[in-house]
Amino acid sequence: MTPAQLRAFCLEFNEAVEEFPFTPETSVFKVLGKVFALSALDSSPLTVNLKCDPENALRLRAQYPAIVPGWHMNKRHWNTVTLDGTVPDRLLRELVEDSYDLVVAGMPRAVRLRLDRP
Repeated sequence: MTPAQLRAFCLEFNEAVEEFPFTPETSVFKVLGKVFALSALDSSPLTVNLKCDPENALRLRAQYPAIVPGWHMNKRHWNTVTLDGTVPDRLLRELVEDSYDLVVAGMPRAVRLRLDRP
């Protein structure tokens, strides 16, 4: 997945926006003010931080060397994924969607329903 494809995919979700609260190089993707993905899209290799269920995070880290505890994030709930070709694009897309869903799941029911993600 290229940086442009990662950006486009993150912005496909309902109410998703890209902001730059830290540096102009760090894209922070949010849903209604809550972060679900972070990436320095011009970095090489390309990496992305994604929220993850703690048990699934451990399993993924054991299975893929390119998935490690989240850099500068809560290591229990966040993974950093290096997009070096060893993590299949299909899995990466699932991880981005799971991250978005975990953030939305923490929102009030009325908001979840409005986002069409019950």
